[in-house]
Amino acid sequence: MILDILYIPLFVLLAIQFPKLLLEDKELVYLPILKKLALFHFVLGIAYFFTTNNGGGDAWGYWTAAKNMNYLQFIKDVSGGEGTEFMRAFNFIPANMMGMSFLSNTMFYSLLGFMGMTYFFLIAARTIPYNKMIRGYVLFPLIFFLPNLHFWSAGVGKDTILFLCIGMFVYGLMKPFQRIPMIVIAGLLAMAIRPHILLFLMVGFGLAYVFGGKVSPFQRFLFAAVMIGVGLAILPSVMEFAKIEEASAEGFDKFATGKAAVLSRSSAGSAIDISSYPFPLKVLTFWFRPALFDVKNINGLIAALENLLLLIVFIKAMRTSPIRAFKAAPFVIKGLVIFLVVGTLAFSQSLGNMGIMIRMRNMFLPGMIIYLMWIFSYEQQLLRNRRTTLKK
Repeated sequence: MILDILYIPLFVLLAIQFPKLLLEDKELVYLPILKKLALFHFVLGIAYFFTTNNGGGDAWGYWTAAKNMNYLQFIKDVSGGEGTEFMRAFNFIPANMMGMSFLSNTMFYSLLGFMGMTYFFLIAARTIPYNKMIRGYVLFPLIFFLPNLHFWSAGVGKDTILFLCIGMFVYGLMKPFQRIPMIVIAGLLAMAIRPHILLFLMVGFGLAYVFGGKVSPFQRFLFAAVMIGVGLAILPSVMEFAKIEEASAEGFDKFATGKAAVLSRSSAGSAIDISSYPFPLKVLTFWFRPALFDVKNINGLIAALENLLLLIVFIKAMRTSPIRAFKAAPFVIKGLVIFLVVGTLAFSQSLGNMGIMIRMRNMFLPGMIIYLMWIFSYEQQLLRNRRTTLKK
């Protein structure tokens, strides 16, 4: 605990300074906002610590296992382990060798999560030219202060690292030739933690390159081929990780049905039986629940209010021209949308616990938010073009 006095201020300072490495001169206006976002993120990280301290969830298990791990086990898990094994090894250096407490280890993850948040923030800032006012409030950057967006990317666990990986991966693709190391690191980390997420990324952005956008034909062909090729290469690992026997519709359906049945029987209070839900309702459940009628505690109320806000923004966006906006979107936004769709198709069919749903959704939520902002921006762009034409 004594070392916390050193570690925690260091992580907060690094988070505040990190955006300066990425911001261009004209973007320095965002720095005060990103500082507030960093402090908000660490506050939610502290909330995560109190939720998981002394045996709460997987986070405590990762930290205690790393604390008790020997060096030989660390080498074995970090070199060949996947999922939980890799996560235990990942925590070995901070928890064991650096002597971090569970609190400072949580703050270290909060730093990683905020780095991912910064990448998503800049993706939005650089791809969306026009902001949107809803009932007197600007959508950007306020929508980046959604509590659960930070809570599930601020604690010890797979979700935080994957949040960072996805942000790094997408940010890297904005200038792929200059950011190859960033893309590779993000891909390797995602592969070690949840290989199916890397597969979803490859499929999403491979198809986005195929669909085009402001990308040269050579880049479109090259990156589409690379991503689809990598996706096919890692498919066997994904199948093994998910314990799916065959790559067929029947195999995936069998896996989803079994997973939903297990989760819906969970003893947690947030378990729900989605097996009888029609497909559209499963999707809406994954995206927008818990709702107000699901509330059982203060955490549920915060999540429900957040989902209500998301639903209002979603409905407003869908009342415009979302398909036309998608066709006109930069390839990065197209990739995020396809990634969201692929993830939704996979997880909305197999998750029967709202707590797990909101955790899994958090990986895809930035893509949804950025797409919704793009829809509003595109409508404003069309409106301004019409006004310019009329003036002529």
